[in-house]
Order: sequence, then C-alpha cells, then structure tokens
Amino acid sequence: MIETKKDLKTFRTEVANWLKENYPASLYEPPKSYEDIYWGGRNQDNIPEDLLLWFKACYDKGWVVPHWEKKYGGGGLTLKESTIIAEEMSKIGARAPLESFGVSMLGPALLKFGSEEQKMKYLNEITSGKIRWVQGYSEPGAGSDLAGLQTKAEDKGDHYLVNGQKIWTSFGDKGDWIFALVRTHPDRPKHHGISFLLIDMATEGVSTRPIKLISGSSPFAETFFDNVKVPKENLVGAEGGGWTIAKYLLTHERQMIGGVGGANKPTPLTQIAAEKVGLTNSILTDTLLRSKIMNFEMNEALLEMTIERAIDEAKAGNDAGALSSLFKYVATEQNKTRYELKMEMEGFGGLEWESEASNNGALAREFLRTKANTIEGGTSEVMLNIISKRILGLPNR
Repeated sequence: MIETKKDLKTFRTEVANWLKENYPASLYEPPKSYEDIYWGGRNQDNIPEDLLLWFKACYDKGWVVPHWEKKYGGGGLTLKESTIIAEEMSKIGARAPLESFGVSMLGPALLKFGSEEQKMKYLNEITSGKIRWVQGYSEPGAGSDLAGLQTKAEDKGDHYLVNGQKIWTSFGDKGDWIFALVRTHPDRPKHHGISFLLIDMATEGVSTRPIKLISGSSPFAETFFDNVKVPKENLVGAEGGGWTIAKYLLTHERQMIGGVGGANKPTPLTQIAAEKVGLTNSILTDTLLRSKIMNFEMNEALLEMTIERAIDEAKAGNDAGALSSLFKYVATEQNKTRYELKMEMEGFGGLEWESEASNNGALAREFLRTKANTIEGGTSEVMLNIISKRILGLPNR
C-alpha cells in the first residue's frame, strides 16, 4: 500500500479520536513510581484497574507494538503509522500501554536473529504482557569491557549448564525471563566465544539480590546462576555468535535510553518555570534561568531533528550504525541538565527527602537517578569514543 498525505492525515485523526474515547481519565496524572507503570509479567497482583484497561485496549487494537506483524501480536502497521500513534499519545501525555525490555530490546533482536518458532512464542508473550524480560549483560568484571564476561554455559548434550553472575540487572528481582550473554567457548578469542541464551528465572539455581542506590530506591539487582539447566532450544542465533546479537541489541538499548521513538514526553521546562518561578507579562524575569532553559530547549530541538533524520534514513534502508551512541550520549546528558534545572527552580524544597509534600523526595531522588543514565547502556566516555571513531572518523591514538 502506498501511503499518501491524505491517508496519514485521516489515520492521525482516527488515532486522536480513539485515544479520546479509550484513554482512562485517571492516567492523565503522571506515574509517581515504578509501581504506577504497567510492566506485564507473571505477577499481576495489585495492578491498578485503569492500567490494565488501558493495556487491554491497546493490545486488542494491536497497538502495544503497532509495527510488529500481526502474527507476532503487533498491529501490522507501517513505521510511519506507528510513529503517528506515538506522537498522538505524547500529545495527551498518555502512558505507554506496556513498559517492556522485551519490546525495546529483545524483540528487535529476535526479529533479526531468532528462529520462527522463537519469534512466534516469545514475541506473542511480550505483546500480551505475559512475560517480563530483564537483561543479563554486565558482570562485576565486565561492564564497559562487556566482551570480558565470565558467566559460562557448558554444553551438556541436550542442555547448557550455566554458572556465573550478572550485575546491574534492571528489575532483576521482578523479572520472569532473562536474555543473557554467556561464554560457551572459553578457548576462543573473547568476542567470538559468547552465546545469547534465553533463561527462565524460575529455573532452579537462579537467584537475585536487589542493589540499593543513593536515591534510596532499588531498580537494579544482582543475578546469580548456580548450575542452571537451560534447554538448547533457548539459544538464539549460532553458538558462539552472541557478540553480533549483543551489539545489535545494544543499539536498541541506547535508543531506548536516548528516548528514540518514545511516546512519553516530560513536562516542558518552560511550563515548570511558569508554575514554580512565575512570569511577569508572560516573561520569565530571571534572565540567567531563562538563558539556561533556552539553551536546553534548543539542544532538545536539535536532538529531535537528528532523530527524525535518522528515522527517515532507516526507512530508506540505510544503517543507522553508531548513531544510537550519539543519541544515548546527548539524551542522557540532557536528562541530567533537565533535573539540575528542575532542582534549581524548586529551590530549597528540592532537597526535601521524606515529606508527604515532596512525595517522599521524588524530585531529589530522580535527580540522583539521572547520574546512572550516563553509565547504564555504556558510559558517556565509551559513547564519546564510539562517536569520535565511527561517526567523526577520528584516528586512534
């Protein structure tokens, strides 16, 4: 089908009208915590009813992942149509129907490297919210040097026996399954001896332990594997070919952290400034703060235009390459700046940690959390090295 401007304009109107009719009124209030977001998974206790209604409405419509094929639980829509849905959701501040590492990371990797049986099984479990996935990449001795990982998977005939540890596993203590990088060939060069395994976390020998952060919350955990039996059919791609999958998945992780294609947009700083600092004749009289916000919003606009250009390039069949590293670096630095400015506008109240008035110090905790954005998914220093070599073409020194 050839898209026309009239077709897309009509589609946009239909999307906007559907959202007006189906988005629950109670969800216009921004989520206050991780528990106020729908993640799916085996444990469905104490989920607010409107979150479930919103998820079900989108799932029935095929809009949990609109651009995936219908046989995989998607909507079978074009990338442009999917973008329009995200844009219209963003306009009304709608929450994503499902937050899922299965959607943002594992799904794209399975679509490219998985068998048809794996796609049919796991992609449908992702879009239906049945399984909550977590990522098993980093280890205590393998962070930025990810290829130095030591978690091993021994070939035992019809299964692998996995032993080792992962760290900084986001929501590891709440996940159902984990997609993990393991070393199947210790005799090969480190980049060539890695495989990509899917592991049910209910398997005997898998355990997790939360990691408490400076913010006081604990979205991260350590994950341990002690003689864990994993069926051979849970191997994605070729044995020993996991590094290729890992690199591909990392581009999607960095796009996720960088906010590429995200439906949820934060409240503009100009709006926050109007509420917190106040305006005189519609002008923010604090000239220094006004200059900081203007600089921030110009950088936001430049980032969004660059992302749009990359999306157009992808639709034309061109490889985005290292651009995900650029997006990740700029977006995480911008997020740090956003919260620094929010703290500045809040004044001394922004330092409050435990009162009801500050929602248990939500702003201060979020401000501290942004520091981790520049580490997870690849540190800012690593991102700058990638940008310098693979985008700018600068020589190694």
